[in-house]
Amino acid sequence: MIRVLVADDQALLRGSLRLLVEATEGLTPVGEAADGAEAVRLTRSTRPDVVLMDVRMPVLDGIEATRLICSFPETARTRVLMLTMFDLDDHVYGALRAGASGFLLKDTPPSELLAAVRVVAAGDALIAPAVTRRLISEFARRPGPARPDAAGLGSVTGREREVLELVARGLNNAEIARRLYVGVSTVKTHVSHLLGKFGARDRAQLVIVAYETGLVVPGTGTHTEAGLGGQFIEGSSG
Repeated sequence: MIRVLVADDQALLRGSLRLLVEATEGLTPVGEAADGAEAVRLTRSTRPDVVLMDVRMPVLDGIEATRLICSFPETARTRVLMLTMFDLDDHVYGALRAGASGFLLKDTPPSELLAAVRVVAAGDALIAPAVTRRLISEFARRPGPARPDAAGLGSVTGREREVLELVARGLNNAEIARRLYVGVSTVKTHVSHLLGKFGARDRAQLVIVAYETGLVVPGTGTHTEAGLGGQFIEGSSG
């Protein structure tokens, strides 16, 4: 059973999400939070598997709440799925840096939202294509790699670099396999190795590392945003 906490300052939406979770087999709601501070408190007391977290909330916003949840040892395994009204939300980068495992729009169909909950609960990550474009644009405006000396950088093989670039462009494992003419299991192995080398908790964090280290440069290479047609950036098991 996947335990879900809902955090949103809008009572109607919060209640609707809780009812959706409650009516879904394999999922159960463990509480509701009306602001980020309450979300942190309830996460520490109820230990949910997944928190559906609004970005903009009073008292403490969703990004800072996510950072705190991911920093406490007792809640470090809890996955946070961020929800926003805007595909160009300025907080995408900050949310992923804070440790969010996914980022979806609030107009996402219920079936896709529930699928997303299961994906992040399994330890994977996902990002809506429009949000990935926003992330790429964010790094395109930056002057250069923020941490070119990141641990693991020197041990990345040529093939792993290719896989990392395609992950950062928004392709899922099956799409990467087709691009590189290898099996999906081979791609999964490369992604797992990359996660280990960079100490990334999931695929969303791997995207951050790809751009911050300069291993992937926005707007260059043969792989473009046209590859973002897949619904999500999938996890290593996708």
